[in-house]
Amino acid sequence: MELSEIINNIKGLLNFTLFELNQTPVTISSVAMFFLMMVAFFILSRILNRLLIRSLLVRLGIEESTRFVMLRVNHYLIMILGAIISFQFIGINLSGLAVIFGLLSVGIGFGLQNVTSNFIAGLILLIERPIKIGDRVAVGETEGDVIEINIRSTTIRTLNNISIIVPNSEFVSSNVINWSHGDQKIRVEVDVGVSYNSDVDLVLRCLREVAEENPEVLKTPQPDVLLREFGDSSWNMRLRVWIPDPKRHHIVRSELNIAIVRKFRENRVEIPFPQRDLHLRSPGSLVVEKKNVN
Repeated sequence: MELSEIINNIKGLLNFTLFELNQTPVTISSVAMFFLMMVAFFILSRILNRLLIRSLLVRLGIEESTRFVMLRVNHYLIMILGAIISFQFIGINLSGLAVIFGLLSVGIGFGLQNVTSNFIAGLILLIERPIKIGDRVAVGETEGDVIEINIRSTTIRTLNNISIIVPNSEFVSSNVINWSHGDQKIRVEVDVGVSYNSDVDLVLRCLREVAEENPEVLKTPQPDVLLREFGDSSWNMRLRVWIPDPKRHHIVRSELNIAIVRKFRENRVEIPFPQRDLHLRSPGSLVVEKKNVN
């Protein structure tokens, strides 16, 4: 077989019509050209984001979460523009595609309800920004830092350094605790019980000293010490302090608990434990009581 015949066979294969779309033949070569164009626009988006926009936004001093949103929006706009140009480049009219997409939308809507809801939720997160990169959030039982917000899901790195992929719809339809939203400082509450034989003024002073001696506790707002309730075997006290970093609330709580134990031991303040009185009666006494009843 001569070289010219091989070339003609390859051309014939590339020009083979797979199907027609609005009286426009779709060939193997046109499909390959479409994907090549999309790859080219994807690479273009990455280059613009990394070399131009990212460096420019950093120089302008724009915060990381805002840069992330702008880079994502820029990527999606370039890819949408690339899809429109690619269809036009291979000779396919988008008006013909609109009819087909309209017919497929019903079936796709039923089959991809979750994907669609997550996609819309991702747009809401990028526009409204209830959560941002670096925020400490809690979704259900999962607590961690937001490290990436995609169009379908959000990645959270837990306190155990485990990455969890959370669908974006969870952030829109469920209750989400954002420790870092708005004002960064948060209040930490520590409960402790003391014996009824304790000096209440001494207890109040000890708890205030614990708050004042911790370097991570803010002076303003001032710490509060409350006698919350009278328990079965103790006065139930509550120490309330404010800290500037929400990501440190577990550590600060532990430090305060340890400091309370040491401070109470130094001042001989008793932390009681629940006590129960158990009265035992011999079988003989039960027999005597039964006879007396009769």
